[in-house]
Amino acid sequence: MPQKRQLKLGFMLHGVGMGWGDWRHPDGDPAASTSFEYYKRQAQLAEAAKFDFLFVADSVFITEKSSPHYLNRFEPLTILSALAGATSHIGLVATLTSSYSEPFNVARQFASLDHISGGRAGWNVVTSWLEGSATNFSKASHLAHDTRYRLAAEHLDVVQGLWDSWEDDALVHDKKSGVFFDPKKLHALNHKGEFFQVKGPLNIARSAQGQPVIFQAGASEDGKNFASSRADAIFVHHENLAEGKAYYRDIKQRAAGFGRDPDKLFILPGIRPVIGSTEAEVERKYRDFANLTSIENALSMLGRPFNDYDFLQHDLDASFPDVSAHGANSNQSTSRKILETAHRENLTLREVALHFATPRTEFVGTAEQVADAFQRWLEEHGSDGFVVNVSLPKELEVFVEVVIPILQARGIFRTEYEAETFRGNLGIPVPSNRHAVPGVAVAAE
Repeated sequence: MPQKRQLKLGFMLHGVGMGWGDWRHPDGDPAASTSFEYYKRQAQLAEAAKFDFLFVADSVFITEKSSPHYLNRFEPLTILSALAGATSHIGLVATLTSSYSEPFNVARQFASLDHISGGRAGWNVVTSWLEGSATNFSKASHLAHDTRYRLAAEHLDVVQGLWDSWEDDALVHDKKSGVFFDPKKLHALNHKGEFFQVKGPLNIARSAQGQPVIFQAGASEDGKNFASSRADAIFVHHENLAEGKAYYRDIKQRAAGFGRDPDKLFILPGIRPVIGSTEAEVERKYRDFANLTSIENALSMLGRPFNDYDFLQHDLDASFPDVSAHGANSNQSTSRKILETAHRENLTLREVALHFATPRTEFVGTAEQVADAFQRWLEEHGSDGFVVNVSLPKELEVFVEVVIPILQARGIFRTEYEAETFRGNLGIPVPSNRHAVPGVAVAAE
């Protein structure tokens, strides 16, 4: 019999929590976002449960309205490099902006993480959507949405080209002859493009998985085309299964149109499960979660995809205001989705803010109900897995203890890792070095 499709699961390391009020829980640690011991416990617990990867989100601009986690936290590559030494199999995915990073540095940093971890690195390629980001990098203005994606595509071209600087057998290490490497197998990139001019070569070789795994969060038209043509996995947010299925079909068709195998591109919605042993406990825990967020915090959270727009200036119980202009060059996909939901359901500003801040999804339920939702999304092609985020203390422990065994018993999640590398566990091939394959261009001119 054919093997059942297997869920791919990531866990988001998010310190004090995704929400603006998560840190207020009586059992929460307000210093979690800069606690290595906290992250190490979560990482080791996720690895013991056989999660595919850890995921670290990021941003390079904050204001006094930013979430507590974003205000004070570790830089992604730094914390994941430390966690590489505390884990052995789980993938390590760091978010890093292409808009405000030099390709040579990015290539070197991720190649280093890949070596440190034994081939477990992944890069979540983002374009940065808060306009204030420019002010932290000596830029006069933030790039337009379509320009950011053109830049990201070229940035990724350069980084992946640099990762192929050394052919896999270039480092000879022949002590007798004194030959350290074969110079014919070290290649300069000589890239000259619209945004970057990078000679190369990179000063670190390829790792056990060839190149780090590429993640992207593509939901706008530009984002979906970029993700479906270049990413190995896509991190996305959906309101419900119907929305997930439509996105899934769209992305898989786009991937096929780009000549890719759609089954080697994983679509992974982010979720925040709340799990109880009974319906009454589920309700209590959800209320505990929802009550952590004040309406003021909910409005701050709502403002983020609209370039940190101040919604406090509007009547909370009036119709949702027309703020589309503030989202067009910011988080275009999320802001558009919020506007569409508000108008379709005729919601007030208060209703939209609370819905956005404390969503009650089908992943709020008993262990069996949550496992059923996971299986339904997988079997009905709404996703290939999920990125799990938690808003309540100890919720990862609960998820691992009561949901993971159900998924394993149903044969849709692993009981052991299949390989030593991230690519191996995802089941995607090691990319050939372009210089070792006839007919592949050496440089992107």
